[in-house]
Amino acid sequence: MGASQSISENSIHEFSVKDARGKDVNLNAYRGKVLLVINVASKCGFADANYTQLTQLYSTYKSSGLEILAFPCNQFLKKEPGTSIEAHDFACTRYKAEYPIFGKIRVNGSESAPVFKFLKAQKSGFVGSRIKWNFTKFLVDQEGHVINRYSPTTKPLAIEVTHLLNLFHDLTYNKEITLII
Repeated sequence: MGASQSISENSIHEFSVKDARGKDVNLNAYRGKVLLVINVASKCGFADANYTQLTQLYSTYKSSGLEILAFPCNQFLKKEPGTSIEAHDFACTRYKAEYPIFGKIRVNGSESAPVFKFLKAQKSGFVGSRIKWNFTKFLVDQEGHVINRYSPTTKPLAIEVTHLLNLFHDLTYNKEITLII
């Protein structure tokens, strides 16, 4: 269950995903950046705190190269029931998200998105490799390797304090940081 043992990719940059409108996006475009990958859901009880803080984090660090990418998921008590476009519009309208919102995906089971199979294989959590709930977060370094995994209850600004500030400090002025959600 959870991550497939046959994941042969060595980096998140080897994957392509769909944006909210179904267009292919190659994650190689984020090579050299730090990423935060998160499964989101607009009707989840964690939505307000997470979306609010993600917008704050992005506003603070986008000029340093921060990018946030969100992956809507309806797998946990149907908390993202609409279309990918509706999930996109919700985040961008209600929370002023300027970062990309991707197409809806599955994060667990046989139909799990390959990028999430990779992330889970790199870093398991409290319940093993399976994603426990909405707003599970993966921090990925500039080379595309998972640095850390955060539970749904970890707020984005807590990640800023524990890891992002150190990563920004370690980067030279021309490096960028991207958070993928």
